[in-house]
Amino acid sequence: MKTFKFIIKGQRYEIAVNESDDTHLEVDVNGTTYKVEVEHAATARKTPKLVRKPVAKQPGEGKLKKSEGGGFKVKAPLPGNIIKINVKPGDTVIKGQTLLVMEAMKMENNIQAEKEGTIKELKIKEGDSVLQDDVLIEME
Repeated sequence: MKTFKFIIKGQRYEIAVNESDDTHLEVDVNGTTYKVEVEHAATARKTPKLVRKPVAKQPGEGKLKKSEGGGFKVKAPLPGNIIKINVKPGDTVIKGQTLLVMEAMKMENNIQAEKEGTIKELKIKEGDSVLQDDVLIEME
């Protein structure tokens, strides 16, 4: 049984609906029972189901890209703003060391070195906005 409360032009209505079958209902309005026939049954709305399909990485896709000189490029994993840079050219870094912090989708993301190396060149400065796959740092 479903119950509803309405106020129409200042008049209160308390309605209880009992289903007897697909085409007939028993409706109680303020204590008076009515048997009603449904002309067109409403179709139930279905909630769409989200299906996530795995996306295969394209060859060469990722945060590090081997450059022509034998070094590596650290790329932005997603669009955002550079908040803090923790390294400078000539610094030696180890795997897992935080190179910089970027803000993306109102969250701070630490961009870490994926392997050991030396910082060759910074392609960004604090406050810069970057797009996904923009080169941030060149390492060797």
